[in-house]
Amino acid sequence: MTIMAWIRCFIGITWREGLRFVHQRSRFVSALVRPLIWLFIFAAGFRSVLGVSIIPPYETYILYDEYIVPGLIAMIQLFNGMQSSLSMVYDREMGSMRVLLTSPIPRWFLLVSKLSAGALLSLPQIYVFLLIAYFYGIEPPPFGYITVIPALLLSGLMLGALGLLLSSMIKQLENFAGVMNFVIFPMFFASSALYPLWKVGEGSPLLEDICRLNPFTHAVEMIRFMLYGRIEPLSILVVIGCLAVFLAAAIIAYDPAKGMLARVRAGG
Repeated sequence: MTIMAWIRCFIGITWREGLRFVHQRSRFVSALVRPLIWLFIFAAGFRSVLGVSIIPPYETYILYDEYIVPGLIAMIQLFNGMQSSLSMVYDREMGSMRVLLTSPIPRWFLLVSKLSAGALLSLPQIYVFLLIAYFYGIEPPPFGYITVIPALLLSGLMLGALGLLLSSMIKQLENFAGVMNFVIFPMFFASSALYPLWKVGEGSPLLEDICRLNPFTHAVEMIRFMLYGRIEPLSILVVIGCLAVFLAAAIIAYDPAKGMLARVRAGG
């Protein structure tokens, strides 16, 4: 296999995911509706009640709706990663994934290509959301729109890898919604997306510890800091570590030898 074959494979998978995304207009709209509802209704209702004191990366006292924007960005990526994993379950049921996985290109590269395509497709959704938030009055530093890109790619890859791993465990499309509810909502609510961790600790130290162990918290904080041109080393290391673990587990789970071994045991 030449390097051009690998490049063509990556472009082909990315193009396929892009066409699927374009044809599923409701997917783009739904990805924006959820965070905008939180921003316009939930945050507006709590704006006069909750404020955020001066904590890094903020240099001044900020309103609550400005605080939750990084968490809503990560929400877009979380739902996008789960939506991408739903397409894997669908392709497996329809049989089209067999054609993809029988390619001479290594299976791990196919999975990484699909994962990368999903992370790239989340970027337009995020920047449309940031544009709407800008006209709503939430204005991070201009350079933040550029410095946040590496954080968006890393967090998108990590959350997509988690979705990829979950898709390997879901055998039927009907079971997808139930499994996702046990993943998406606990990850989102038990994080720093909606409240600072010190505020959570005032009400429940145990919940604060759970939030600190949640990979989604570190994805949110990485985005939050890099949106303001700053780096949070711990969050970056945790996200990279979780990405490596989730991706390695997904590649192993999609190994046909594992499936064959499982069928042999089941037959025995």
